[in-house]
Amino acid sequence: MKKKLRILAMLVLAAVFIGSLTMVILRSLDYRRGEEAYAEAESLVQLPDLSGLEIPEPAEPTDEPEQEVYIDPYADALRSMDFTALREVNDDVLGWILIPNTVISYPLLQGEDNQYYLTHTWKKWTSAVGAIFMDSQNNPDLTDFNTIVYGHRMNNGSMFASLKNYKKQSYWQAHPCVYITGDHGSYKYDIFAAYEVSTQGITYQLGFSGDADKQEFLDALEDFVPPASSRKVTLATGV
Repeated sequence: MKKKLRILAMLVLAAVFIGSLTMVILRSLDYRRGEEAYAEAESLVQLPDLSGLEIPEPAEPTDEPEQEVYIDPYADALRSMDFTALREVNDDVLGWILIPNTVISYPLLQGEDNQYYLTHTWKKWTSAVGAIFMDSQNNPDLTDFNTIVYGHRMNNGSMFASLKNYKKQSYWQAHPCVYITGDHGSYKYDIFAAYEVSTQGITYQLGFSGDADKQEFLDALEDFVPPASSRKVTLATGV
């Protein structure tokens, strides 16, 4: 009887091991397929060579009129990107999001809801990798006071996984800005805060009734607070 129980226990353990191993293999294949999809996106959009470009320092608020036109080297290079080839595959493509010298360099999409691209790549393949996408309620031209962009924190370090590194001051100093490029131009956003919040928190607020409501939103954030007139982009990922 005991021998039979031992054999049964071994069979159960073997089945669990095989099942776990199968899940690991399938996840690995899913990750690889996702990497291939986003490598293809870079090729189709002809992402410019950004090596050697210096990351601009965060802009200091000033009331002084600018005496000359400043050209941001990253924004200047990125604004030449053509998204036609990507949109022939998926017309939900808005543009491109990039944080210099990080793995964050992906197509930016916007779906009809905030669920689809949690489980689909930019090519609309079903995948746990998902896509980087703008909140479905935001204006795609980045004119909202707060624009929210979502992405998974993948175990292999892809998508928005590296955002967790902004807990370190040194990482922020090395990667101080985000670029978003689309039909309306190429925009640079200086990163001024990084924090963990509930999904029900004020960080995810999209509608604002006026300046007082906007100021309340800013007061809830940490560290340096930009002027209430500035447009914000919130990059959101799971813990």
